Amino acid sequence: MTPSARISAAIEVLDKIRAGAAAEQALINWGRRSRFAGSSDRAALRDLVFDVLRRWRSCAVLGGGESGRALIVGALRGQGIDPDTVFTGEGYGPAILTAPERMSGERPEGPAALDLPDWLWPRFEAALGDRAAPTAEALRHRAPVMLRVNLRRGRPADAILRLANDGILARPCTIARTALHVTGGERKISRSSAYLDGLVELQDGSSQAAMERLTLVPGSRVLDFCAGGGGKTLALAGREHAQWFAQDVAPERMADLPLRAARAGVEVQVLDRASVRAKAPFDLVLCDAPCSGSGTWRRTPEAKWRLRPERLAELAAVQAQILDEAAALVAVGGRLAYATCSVLTEENQDIVSRFESKNVGWTLIEQIKWPVSGCGDGFFLAQFCRSDSAGIQP
Repeated sequence: MTPSARISAAIEVLDKIRAGAAAEQALINWGRRSRFAGSSDRAALRDLVFDVLRRWRSCAVLGGGESGRALIVGALRGQGIDPDTVFTGEGYGPAILTAPERMSGERPEGPAALDLPDWLWPRFEAALGDRAAPTAEALRHRAPVMLRVNLRRGRPADAILRLANDGILARPCTIARTALHVTGGERKISRSSAYLDGLVELQDGSSQAAMERLTLVPGSRVLDFCAGGGGKTLALAGREHAQWFAQDVAPERMADLPLRAARAGVEVQVLDRASVRAKAPFDLVLCDAPCSGSGTWRRTPEAKWRLRPERLAELAAVQAQILDEAAALVAVGGRLAYATCSVLTEENQDIVSRFESKNVGWTLIEQIKWPVSGCGDGFFLAQFCRSDSAGIQP
C-alpha cells in the first residue's frame, strides 16, 4: 500500500470507531476485508489510527470536525504537514480537499490542546499539580515497549544478547532491575527465542517497579486477587520461591496464565471465588484493582474519551469494596497491597484514606506514585500490614 492509501484506510477505520466500534475490532475487521494488505501495512495503519486516538480532541479542533477525514486533516496540521500534499485524489489516496475543508480548523487551547475532556482537567491538576500538563502531554505520545527479564531464566545481560540475536534492540532501564526498554525490532518479540523460552515477558516498567517494592518471604503464600492475565503474579514469582495463587472476577482473563507460568518456570494455582476463602489466609494479597487506566492512556487511548464522572465514581466504589474483601484474606502479620494504573486521587489516595478510616489494626506502610515516563506508565501502590486486631468496622 502507498502512504496515501494507508491514509484512506485510516479514515475508514476512524469513521467506524466514531460510529461506536472498538478500535482493535475496527482494525481487525478492516484487515479481514483487505487481504491485499501486508503485515507492514496493518502495522502502519494501526499506528496512524492510534496516533489520532491519543489526540482525538486536538485533531478534531485542527481539522474542523470529527469525521475520519477531518481527524486526519487535523493530525496532519498538528504535525506541520499541509493536508493538500496528502489529499491529492491520486491512486487509492483520499479525495482532494473541498474549499470548506481547507478553511476549517482552529488552534486548540486549554484542555483541548492537551487532549483531555474539560471535566477531567481539574482532576489532573488536583492529583498531579505542576506535573498535570506534562503528564497530559506524555499521554498524547506512544508508550515505550518494555520487557521484564525473568530472573529464574537468566540475567538482563543474557536477555539483551539473546534479543539482539533475533534482531531486537533493548537496553536496561533504571526504573526496575528487571526492566528493558526495547528500541528496535519490537514486532519480533513474540517470535524471539528469549520470549518463547520464558526469559522475557512484556510488562510496563512502572508495574515492574511496583512489584519490586513488595516484600516476599521464601515459602510464603501470595494471592493475586485481581490477577487478569497474571503478569504481576509472574513478576513476583520471578523473584522468590513461594506459593502462588491467582483469582479474578472474570476467570476467562486468566485463560493463558497456566501456559505463561509454565513458560516462566513457575507454578500458579488458579482459583475461583468459591475456593479463595478456603485457601485463606495469605501472607500477601495484591489487589491490582480495576480502574480508569488513566496512567496507561498512551496504550488505551479510547478509554480517555469514554470515561465519564459517573463511571469514575462507580470505579471508586468497586475499588473500595475489593480492598475490603481482600483484607479479610490476609493473615495476621501479613501484607495487603493496593495498586492501580491510575494517576487520579479518587482512585488512589482517597481509597487508601477510606480504608484507613474504616478499618482498625492496619498500618499503612507506604504510598508510592510512579509518573508517566519514558520507561513506565502512571502507577500507584499502597501497602498495609495487618495486626492481631485487624478488622472492618460496620
